[in-house]
Amino acid sequence: MTTRRDALYLGAGGLAALLTGCAGTPAATPAAGPSTGAGAPQQAALDAFFETIFEERIARSPQFATGLGDRRGYDRWDDISDARTAEDQALGRARVEEMRRNFQPANLTPAGLLSFRMFEAEAARSAAAYRWRRYGYRFDQMNGVHARAATFLINQHKVASLADAEAYVARLNGLGPYMRQQIAQAEASAAAGIVMPRFVYDMAIPGASNIIKGAPFDGPAIGDAQLAGLLAADASRAGPQSPLWSDLLKKLKALDAPAADKARLLGAGRDALLTSVKPAYDAVLAMLAAHRARAGDDDGVWRLPDGAAYYASLLERQTTTKLSGDDIHRIGLEQVARLHGEMRAIMARVGFSGDLRAFFDVMETDARFYEPQTAEGKASYIRKATVAIDAMREKLPAYFALLPKAPVEVRAVEAYRENGAGLAFYERPAADGSRPGVYYANTVDMKALPLYQLEALAYHEGIPGHHMQIAIAQELDAVPRFRRFGGGYTAYSEGWGLYSERLAKEMGFYTDPYSDFGRLTLELRRAIRLVVDTGLHHKRWPRQQAIDYILANQPGDEPQARKDIDRYIVMPGQATAYMIGQMEILRLREAARAKMGAAFDIRGFHTVVLGVGAVPLDILGERVGAWSAAAG
Repeated sequence: MTTRRDALYLGAGGLAALLTGCAGTPAATPAAGPSTGAGAPQQAALDAFFETIFEERIARSPQFATGLGDRRGYDRWDDISDARTAEDQALGRARVEEMRRNFQPANLTPAGLLSFRMFEAEAARSAAAYRWRRYGYRFDQMNGVHARAATFLINQHKVASLADAEAYVARLNGLGPYMRQQIAQAEASAAAGIVMPRFVYDMAIPGASNIIKGAPFDGPAIGDAQLAGLLAADASRAGPQSPLWSDLLKKLKALDAPAADKARLLGAGRDALLTSVKPAYDAVLAMLAAHRARAGDDDGVWRLPDGAAYYASLLERQTTTKLSGDDIHRIGLEQVARLHGEMRAIMARVGFSGDLRAFFDVMETDARFYEPQTAEGKASYIRKATVAIDAMREKLPAYFALLPKAPVEVRAVEAYRENGAGLAFYERPAADGSRPGVYYANTVDMKALPLYQLEALAYHEGIPGHHMQIAIAQELDAVPRFRRFGGGYTAYSEGWGLYSERLAKEMGFYTDPYSDFGRLTLELRRAIRLVVDTGLHHKRWPRQQAIDYILANQPGDEPQARKDIDRYIVMPGQATAYMIGQMEILRLREAARAKMGAAFDIRGFHTVVLGVGAVPLDILGERVGAWSAAAG
């Protein structure tokens, strides 16, 4: 699972949305190639135009800049006000019209025409999303800004100089006004009838409270005379610390700077936490409590004003197809049946004589499939996932001509956000090389991370999955930056992640039949998502019905099934993209193989899929079709 990795939620329809790609495109696109030939002069001008717009985005979004490793606006947060969002929307429309006036598709290279189409079509996508700008849940348990703001500072804001540290403290002071903007947006949504289901507040409230627990918020006051000692002391002996205070203390300790300057900045950070961050989070908690009192127990977005139309728009955006809720539900049921059949074959292979449900129960209860719920067990899981990625890395050159330069690491999700975070997710590397790609495994509950699924999860989130797809895209120097660093397309990115799980079997992994069963369980989970996501949001299933469907059809206990459903409730439509994308990538691959015969080259196919960055599925189909026709 990829996340909203590099910036917090900005609201639909802004300039940021315009620069992330498109869904639904007009005429066919030739296979993209280098900017040479008859269209090269226009292409150079178009590339310069896109570069200007990307620089404009960096200037208007300090958080986006930080995600890139660019320190412009390093002391500020994004402006997410209605006025700024409307301004961004108008600016985006103006930029598209400027492109149409100044550049003719017939005069562009194939590569330029692809970028032209994607930028143009995104104007329509952005305008459509703008209608639903009130509908996103800003403070949910999965991606709520109360946790994402802290994560942004901890993971993205690097401190390599006194100026960086000054900017960090400035951002702590600015977190109060920024969070109040977020509160204002949530209040506007509530006024429009958009509130989260009641149970979500019961998870979001503790998540927000965790940010302001520990020093300097709790316990004895920290005076100026203590600051130098804190910078010199062993942090493990300092008692409970809030995540932001702990992060600032760690970064200042590591900074090569005069002790007096570091103590001064630590004191300024303490003051910012107490006078800006604490009141802002208290206001968040008060708002969440007030909204909870108004919330109901219905979970699907069908309950919202124009909820059916909203969900249809989400399915189109997430899958980049015209599939309806009924279509996706039917596909899910078919895929569940197929995967159950493949699982029964594994049962026969290992000599199990019971039924599938009984086999699920064994996989859930046999201690050999789980690390213990201890610090040692959690560390062991992270080590084993690292070993799996290292082994995969050795085989990549036989299947890929394009390889990423950026490294990837496996880490456990931080304690302050592990209760609300997903099971596993990936965060992209910094463009300047200052931060690696990270596969995060959530070790809060080791029962949710069975060892028989370890390989498939590592391949999905690490290599050849999200890290390959995202890091390679960032390193495509000939592709405009608005495409290399945009938000992408869920069906493409998650489809590639799920495709990677299956590709690993073709590469010779999953030699243990139980690991192969684990691969099937994760694919089954994605098939079940098609059923339960559409069930919740399209067919009006209650939450318990969706939980019961999971428990009846895949391994897992009720707490994990409930957590899965809670995710699908607050991220409607997103979970449908995985299997829809994977099925299309596989279909395109096998169609190319059938057409090309002995000329088919898996390395060439993967270059076509990964070689221009994220694209909608229809454009991916055009590219694969053009490649197979030219090679055939």
